Amino acid sequence: MPNSDHETISNTSLPLCVDLDGTLIQTDSLWESCLRLISQQPLLLLLLPFWLFLGKSGFKHKVSEHVNLSPASLPFNTKLLKYLTYQRLHNRHLVLVTAANKKIAEAIAAHLNIFDEILASDEQHNLSGKNKAKILIDKFGDKGFVYAGNANIDLNVWRHSAAAIVVNASETLFNKAKQITEIEENIPKENKTTLKTVLKAIRLHQWTKNLLIFTALILSHSWYNNEALQLSLLAFFSFSFAASSIYLINDLIDLEADRAHQTKKNRPLAAGTLSIPFAIFLIPFLLLLSFLFASQINSNFISILAFYLALTTAYSLFLKPLALLDVITLTSLYTIRIVAGAIAINVPLSYWLLAFSMFIFLSLALIKRFSELKNMALLGQSSSSSRGYHVDDLPAVSLFGISSGYISVLVLVLYTHDLQASTLYKNPESLWFIAIAVLYWISHMWLLAFRGKMNEDPVLFAIHDRNSYIVTLLIAISLYLAL
Repeated sequence: MPNSDHETISNTSLPLCVDLDGTLIQTDSLWESCLRLISQQPLLLLLLPFWLFLGKSGFKHKVSEHVNLSPASLPFNTKLLKYLTYQRLHNRHLVLVTAANKKIAEAIAAHLNIFDEILASDEQHNLSGKNKAKILIDKFGDKGFVYAGNANIDLNVWRHSAAAIVVNASETLFNKAKQITEIEENIPKENKTTLKTVLKAIRLHQWTKNLLIFTALILSHSWYNNEALQLSLLAFFSFSFAASSIYLINDLIDLEADRAHQTKKNRPLAAGTLSIPFAIFLIPFLLLLSFLFASQINSNFISILAFYLALTTAYSLFLKPLALLDVITLTSLYTIRIVAGAIAINVPLSYWLLAFSMFIFLSLALIKRFSELKNMALLGQSSSSSRGYHVDDLPAVSLFGISSGYISVLVLVLYTHDLQASTLYKNPESLWFIAIAVLYWISHMWLLAFRGKMNEDPVLFAIHDRNSYIVTLLIAISLYLAL
């Protein structure tokens, strides 16, 4: 396990002092604590600016008083942890030395059970940079310890260490460390933040949901109108950037829950491949882009965009754990996209369309919850800490969802006999084929959900489902025949 090119026998007899944030864990415990605080007690957000007047150590202490960070949910650096475990087995003295608050450090040390000592910040002292170097020199002597760190501020400590373990560092930082001390081990970053990481974090693939913006363009037969097409494209990008900002907010709020999830644990923020500060920077940037596109459309569109953002934020912060109200909110968010598309090109909305969208999207939202509950049941879990559902709700959820899906088909059937359909279409009877196609598709989706073959996002599942493409083609042909 040791790096034979760098490690010396003399070094292994020295205490190994390990930094926490960005080194042992692939995140920052203070940022994690602040996010936990905001998600659990949102009103305390108002006190955070005042706590800053207490200084860094006082601020950390105040936050830690109101938050219990779960060590098991944190993304540990597996390579470093394996290295430390090896050193521990060979009786090396391990010290967790961190600028994080003592309460957090003690919880993590107790969870790992490999550290002999803990040195951390308290209410009065912030154990960072030169302060960290001083306490280590006082305790072990100059050049009397080895230190594992990851940032430029750790150069203050490496100057006085017998050797350095460089973790997650750039080549520039590694070379700086090499100039001032011996390198015992270099543990490069496992997953660097790349453009691919950012695109995954903003969930570029979820932009397909915003294709609903074009519904009004298609159903109003305005696709030949260049101005309407341009406005619809602007609306699409506006909603997509807005949605991406909300996805980041969701991921920041749901960090602990995502890390405990079978697939969501691989999201960039949950895995620690995208830093929390960078995500927080991205949110206003994406919102700015969203409103820049919206400003090119009209004031009513800006209003509906603002309402969408307010509702989806309320969903993230308050409504998500509330059974049934959560799926009704999700349904509304899908329908708002259709409404926004109509507002963008200034065409009247059909109440038939609104009724259909309400029932079909409620059915899809309930498929999502049904699939989550089914997966929980398979894992032997009875309920979710972040949702208001229990596995015993499976029959009721399926009943609500299937009924809603079939009602959407009924709406389509009734529409084919309405005067509005006769006005817009020469052959409205061809619209019956759309009703049949939707009837098959919603039945197909629920059947797969019952078989456990549906992932937890039916819209994304449909994008990769061959039958869904066939249904889409049949709907397109039916619309063409109806014109």
